[in-house]
Amino acid sequence: MSGAYNIPISGLKDGRHRFEFEVEDDFFEQFEESEIKEGNLAVTVEAEKTSSHIDMIITIGGTVNISCDRCLGIFSQPLNCENRLLVRSGKVYDDSDPDIITVPDDDSTLDMSQYLYEYILLALPVKRTHPDDGEGNSTCDPDMLRKLSEHSVKQEEKHDHRWDDLKTLLMNNN
Repeated sequence: MSGAYNIPISGLKDGRHRFEFEVEDDFFEQFEESEIKEGNLAVTVEAEKTSSHIDMIITIGGTVNISCDRCLGIFSQPLNCENRLLVRSGKVYDDSDPDIITVPDDDSTLDMSQYLYEYILLALPVKRTHPDDGEGNSTCDPDMLRKLSEHSVKQEEKHDHRWDDLKTLLMNNN
């Protein structure tokens, strides 16, 4: 896996350059605690090299298989994102700014693996559930949903009379 997602930065001539990568299951295996275990993504890096920096536009598209927050089943989540990364040379490596990194002058390549992984994770939706079918019905595992509803605690709405007096005051002031 080492080197599979490297971009040459030394010796790169000024101008536009294009790099393409395929991100598949083996990519996610290198990240031990990854919530994504499977995926099929195409990555395109459009790099504009100048004398002072490399401006990269990273486009990622495809699908990843993730766990549903509701039923815990695995489903295929479409993923599309575009990110920008500015790479400049310096004395020491510095990635304290998520959009600008400084690589040592003597580095000849930039390993994009960690950046691609982070961009993929950031592109995932906050709420991860099976998509609804064409009629608006959940496609979650019906057995799991049934078990969840059996074990969920139903709370009865309790009426707090202390609020009644406050509501009356509010109504009288309007």
